[in-house]
Amino acid sequence: MALARTLILVALTVSLFTFVAFFGRLPAFRNTPIGFLNRLFVLHIPSFLCRLDGKLTNGRITSGSARLGHYLMHDKHPVIVVFFLGLVTACAVLLLPAVWHTLRLYHKLLTLFLLPQPYFWLWLSAKSNNATYITRAHHASQMRHYPYDRVLYHPGHTCSTCKLLKPARSKHCSICKTCVSRMDHHCIWVNNCLGRGNYKYFLFLLLSTGILIAYGAYLAWYSLSPLVGNQYAKFESWYTYKPTPGSDPKSLMNWFGAKSHYFVAYVSLYLDLGGLSAAGVGLLALLTWPLPLGLLAYHIYLIWAGMTTNESSKWADWRDDMADGVVFLGKRREDTMAENWFSASHPTAAPLRRADNEEEIDVEEPQTTWPLESRHILVRTRDGQAPKSLPPRIQRVAEPDSFERVWSLAAVENVYDLGFWDNLVEVLTN
Repeated sequence: MALARTLILVALTVSLFTFVAFFGRLPAFRNTPIGFLNRLFVLHIPSFLCRLDGKLTNGRITSGSARLGHYLMHDKHPVIVVFFLGLVTACAVLLLPAVWHTLRLYHKLLTLFLLPQPYFWLWLSAKSNNATYITRAHHASQMRHYPYDRVLYHPGHTCSTCKLLKPARSKHCSICKTCVSRMDHHCIWVNNCLGRGNYKYFLFLLLSTGILIAYGAYLAWYSLSPLVGNQYAKFESWYTYKPTPGSDPKSLMNWFGAKSHYFVAYVSLYLDLGGLSAAGVGLLALLTWPLPLGLLAYHIYLIWAGMTTNESSKWADWRDDMADGVVFLGKRREDTMAENWFSASHPTAAPLRRADNEEEIDVEEPQTTWPLESRHILVRTRDGQAPKSLPPRIQRVAEPDSFERVWSLAAVENVYDLGFWDNLVEVLTN
C-alpha cells in the first residue's frame, strides 16, 4: 500500500500545482489561497532563491535560469507542445496494449475515435490564420468586427510595435510579435495566441482532452475490476480500517478516513494486479481529468459573460477601482453614435481618417458588423472627485455633466455581451 499512497500523493501534488499555475492569476482567485500560492510559486520563492544565489554564487545560477525561463515563457518554441503530446502518447502506449484484449468492440472503436482528437484540435489551434493575426493587408476588415466600448477600448490608439491602429478587443502579443484580433491569451500549450479564428479550436481541445483522460481512467477500471473481484479476499484484508481509539466510529473524520483507506487499498490492489502500465496510467488519469474540463468550464463562463481572459483582467481592475470610489460613469452623446450596419452596397462606409495633434490621433470609427454600440463611458480620477477636465477624445462623445460615481460593474453595460447563446454562436462561427 506504500506504493499506492506515494503515487496518489505525487498525482495530487502535480494536479494541485497545475491547477494553481493555470488558475492562480485569474481575477476570481486574486484574494484567495489559490492566488496566494500562485504568487508564492511565481514571485516570492523565486525572489528568495535569487537573493540566496546572489550571496552564494554571485548570481550565476540566477542568470542562467533567467535566460532559460525567458526562453520558455517569452519565446515561441515547441517544448511545451512536445511535452503535452508526448505525455498523451506515452500514456496511450502504456495503457492500450495492457487492456486492449479485455475491451469490447464498441470500446475499441470509441478509443480510436477519441485518441486523435487532442492532436487534431491542437494542430488547428497552433496553426496561424488571417482571422487571428492582424496584418496590414487585412487591417481594415479587422477594424469592422467590433465597436469601441469606451470602457475597455478607446479609438485612436496605435500599436507602438505594429504601427497600426488597434482594433477594439485586440492586443499585441510580445511572444507572437503581432497584434491579435479578439485576444484571449497566449497559450504555451499550443504555442500560439488564442483569438478570433482559433479560440473555438482551443475549446474543442480542452473538451476532447478532458473526455479522453476521463475515458482512459474508465478503461483502466473496466479492465482491472474483474481482477480485483477475483482477489477480493486479499482486498478485504487490506481494507480493514481501525477508527481512532476513543473516537466516535460514525464521526466525519472516521468516515473520511475509512473512505480514504478503502481508496488506497483499492488502488494498491490495482497496482498489484495491473502494474504501472494500466493501473498507474489509470490512476494518473483519474486524478487529472478535471483539470482540462475545469479550464473549459471557466472559458464557458467567459463566453456567458461576453468577455475574454484578457478582458476579465481589465474588468477586475475597474471593479477594484470602483470599490475605492474613484470611477465615474458618463453617458455618450446620441449624435456621436453611428448606426451599426455594414452591407455589400457600402463596403467602404465610414472610412478611417487620421488627423495628428499634440495629444492623440483623432479617428472616425468605421461602421461595424456588431449589433450593439456602447452608450456608457467610464473614467477614473486620482482624487476620487468628479472629473473636471476630460481628454478631448472623451469630451467629443460624452454628455456634459453626465458623470456620476459608480460602485458596481452591474451599472455598466458590456457591449460585447449579446447573451450566452449569441456569444457562443459568435465564438464558434469566427
